[in-house]
Amino acid sequence: MTINFSKFNSLFSVMNYFNTEDKCREAIAQSRWTDGDVVCPYCGQHHCRKRQDKRYCCSKCNCNFSVKVGTIFENTKITLRKWFVAMYLISTHKAGISSHQLAKDIAVTQKTAWFMLHKIRTLYKQDDAVALSGDVECDEAYIGGKEKYKHESKKTEKNQGRSLKTRSAVFGMVERQGKVVAIHTPDVTGETLTTIIGQFVKEGSNVHTDELSAYDKIDADKYVHFVIKHKEKEYVRENVFTNTIEGFWTSVKRMIMGIYHSISKKYLQRYIDEAAWRYNTRELSGSNIFSQMFERCLNVVSYKTVKLVYE
Repeated sequence: MTINFSKFNSLFSVMNYFNTEDKCREAIAQSRWTDGDVVCPYCGQHHCRKRQDKRYCCSKCNCNFSVKVGTIFENTKITLRKWFVAMYLISTHKAGISSHQLAKDIAVTQKTAWFMLHKIRTLYKQDDAVALSGDVECDEAYIGGKEKYKHESKKTEKNQGRSLKTRSAVFGMVERQGKVVAIHTPDVTGETLTTIIGQFVKEGSNVHTDELSAYDKIDADKYVHFVIKHKEKEYVRENVFTNTIEGFWTSVKRMIMGIYHSISKKYLQRYIDEAAWRYNTRELSGSNIFSQMFERCLNVVSYKTVKLVYE
């Protein structure tokens, strides 16, 4: 019988239930092998037997393995109780949680908390098969590179507007009353943006943008293109606006400035993936979000995988 995650509606309920390592292991086993048929992660043999030390033994390849093998918890030295509390904190904090705060909450070092967070972020990767339709708002945002407090002699020249000299561009698309997709892009040229639109937006959809010239290349045979003229202080014209995607960018920037303060360019896409995941699960309860994260954690994410993502 699988665990009913709907009862975990508070941090106290999580800590109260998962109060031993055995309960944590049992939760993983029940989620991985719902019918009780333990499958060897090495050779795929079914009906592996449980040993007295709570590990498993495969009758085919004679390998011994724990319930953590083949999951995000494989080879971890952190107790499963701390992992479960960390997952709940990460999944239920609407704006995210910093590695410094997580380190204090679960009594680990900041370096360990940072690695746990990034290990989980590898599971947030957006689905390339998402297809947005109906009214889709598109807009680009520019992250980082603020020079407000720099001395005038040290400021980058011609860094205003949409300059990418010190900032990174992120392109976002949101289906009204639906999902958001956001991609870190090398530039905001017409070719780049229209290629992304072609990948994620269904043909025949209404595409709403501002007056950036790059959007002029949107294929009129595939999409109905509506332009809102911000330079003329026009923000809503009947059903034409980009307020939804701009609201998403506001939440992203608040997350970065308020929680993480600053992030490097090489980590940017992972933080954007996290923000998109939080937006797309905004209507779910805390227990359902925790359940989703738990299911995602039943995948292998090794130290090497995390390092390869960012280097």
